Amino acid sequence: MTMTDEINSVELATELTIAWLGNPNTRTSADDVPAFLLSMHRAVKSLDAPAAPEAETAPTQDYTPAVSVRKSLASKDHIISMIDGKPYKTLRRHLSTNGLTPEDYRARYNLKADYPMVAESYSEARRAMAKTIGLGRKPGQSTKQEPQPATAKTKRTLKPAFEPTAQADSGE
Repeated sequence: MTMTDEINSVELATELTIAWLGNPNTRTSADDVPAFLLSMHRAVKSLDAPAAPEAETAPTQDYTPAVSVRKSLASKDHIISMIDGKPYKTLRRHLSTNGLTPEDYRARYNLKADYPMVAESYSEARRAMAKTIGLGRKPGQSTKQEPQPATAKTKRTLKPAFEPTAQADSGE
């Protein structure tokens, strides 16, 4: 870095500090100004410096699954967790206790996006329960089927409870 670059960064930091202090909404004491000027100078220098290679990020931890994908989905009654190898009807709560979302879990173990988070039998039971209480219907749609019209064989003729007789008509 040359001397002119150093002066320019100092001048720029000074001008920015003066602008900050000139703002009527800024409330600061005289003791805070040198520290702010120093931090502003560092910020200007870091912007002016060539891009340094980023510090090495922590190496990604390679997670080994407790069971294979095939074995985790082998039963319809439960899904076996790849974290601890235990069976669960639903993985959502288990994942949240381990600080994971379903997307993180799938990414960690290289699973497909359609990998289930709920056991098949549990899902069917919940589906059946939802249907029985009427979820998924449109308003005004009834849960009972309409009665079928009676066919000719099942029709009965009803006799009236009172039949007039011929004597009543004759007026006797």
